[in-house]
Amino acid sequence: MVALTQPTQVIPNPGRLTIEIVEIAPQTTAIRCLDWDRERFDIEFGLRNGTTYNSFLIQGEKVALVDTSHRKFEQLYLEILTGLIDPNKIDYLIISHTEPDHSGLVKDILQLAPSITIVGAKVAIKFLEDMVHQPFKSMLVKSGERLDLGNGHELEFVSAPNLHWPDTIFTYDHKTSILYTCDVFGMHYCDDHTYDENFTAIEEDFEYYYECLMGPNARSVLAALKRIEKLEIKTVGTGHGPLLQHYIPEWIGRYQNWSLEQAKTETLVALFYVEDYGYSESLVRAIAHGIAKTGTAVELVDINSAEPQEVRELVAQAAGLVIGMPPQSSLIAQAALNTILAAAHNKQAIGLLESGGGEDEPVYPLRNKFQELGLTEAFPPILVKDIPSKVTEQLCDEAGTDMGQWLNRDRTIKQIKSINSELEKSLGRISTGLYIITAKKGEIQSAMLASWVTQASLNPLGVAIAVAKDRAIESLMHVGDRFVLNVLEEDRYQGLMKHFLKRFAPGADRFAGVKTYPAATNESPILAEALAYMECEITNRMDCGDHWVIYSTVQTGRVAQVNALTAVHHRKIGNHY
Repeated sequence: MVALTQPTQVIPNPGRLTIEIVEIAPQTTAIRCLDWDRERFDIEFGLRNGTTYNSFLIQGEKVALVDTSHRKFEQLYLEILTGLIDPNKIDYLIISHTEPDHSGLVKDILQLAPSITIVGAKVAIKFLEDMVHQPFKSMLVKSGERLDLGNGHELEFVSAPNLHWPDTIFTYDHKTSILYTCDVFGMHYCDDHTYDENFTAIEEDFEYYYECLMGPNARSVLAALKRIEKLEIKTVGTGHGPLLQHYIPEWIGRYQNWSLEQAKTETLVALFYVEDYGYSESLVRAIAHGIAKTGTAVELVDINSAEPQEVRELVAQAAGLVIGMPPQSSLIAQAALNTILAAAHNKQAIGLLESGGGEDEPVYPLRNKFQELGLTEAFPPILVKDIPSKVTEQLCDEAGTDMGQWLNRDRTIKQIKSINSELEKSLGRISTGLYIITAKKGEIQSAMLASWVTQASLNPLGVAIAVAKDRAIESLMHVGDRFVLNVLEEDRYQGLMKHFLKRFAPGADRFAGVKTYPAATNESPILAEALAYMECEITNRMDCGDHWVIYSTVQTGRVAQVNALTAVHHRKIGNHY
């Protein structure tokens, strides 16, 4: 164990990146990476006061490191860590979640300490396997499980999925009463104070952070708060901003009140699955991702560990239900299905899928029972006969999007009618071209008709495209992805427009009957009937309400008909397509 010579030590850096080392409890050191000048976070998140990335070292008889830091701190952080302890003496690296600003240096830690055991949720370990591309020892943990470091440092793990990452866990040290929460209760705030003693200076940033990251998952916040309500918390080790110590009841109370208020107005889908059975969890999460794109709240429940009363209350609140079929041999799961059937009502939507575990409860008899109750089927049953592929995951994602869109159809119509008539008429006079966006990633391909497209830069050559958040193609339009922008031709666009405007069933081939050939740089489909095409790579995306604005550089392009003109789209009103 390393004893610090001073309670606090700040390591300066001329690039306005500094590191604070502070002993916050016995054998517990915070390594706080202060990013003083950062102005944006996740592109759309404007920052007024910079941010911090907090990591923690717990040294009992065994040693645990809780989270790492952002890659921009690579050299500084690793120098500090190796100065505090020989990395080979670190037994565990606890990953609160795998978002890069907290896990960006995991691969570096593995290079320094290849025998370290990485501790995290099942989803986190899977994400890390895809990130680091090398074998490592791992320990999967669930709520209530403990890890004894010795010298009284017994760590208890608390599952907190979807805050704001699907793999989030909290870690509670029973010796020091510190709860390590990563993003939760954090804020993007950088100053000289380690703790929250200046309440009024930070409360606005605390609320802004909640609204941006936690508010969209209010029900998950409430579930996490319930899991920690019996813990005696003396310090909250946040992943961003000051550590919380002076006003903990007030901070937690605000999360509680804000989330309760938010949850009252949300459209909710409850998704039931059986953890560690078949592919139930991963497929249900793919459906949940599609649902969430439509602005609909989701709550995932392992029916083997949920209390009957909890299931009953959740079903009563939900507008939609999704069930990954449990094993026929599980009496607990059978009881949960009966509870769901008893609480379901005819104003709800239902979606069923096989889990691929080998002894699934049959889909169709259960489907018939829900139909007899009058529930609306949001998507046809998803049948899993083989190991799910990326295509299967995309099918689930699209099925979830269909369910979310159906549940929000009344809200969508209301929004269309809400804009002032003169304003919507004036907006509608903004004319645009007509384009088809096509994209392919591995086995998955998709397309959409687009009109909000513009050239956005000359050097480098770049274009910007607005993509609605609930579009199926959205999952293929992230930074680093590639696509083709197909320009439609005046007087020859009607056939392609009609084809790509129609509603496709989840997993359907959007290019059936359409002549295409692969792009040279990214294999995305080029439409043979297009007037011109450009092969593009996404370098940035910005949150603009119900759309993402995607900025891409253009690698290559070609015009098929030099003298032909681009098809032009004229609208009469500007609050829907």
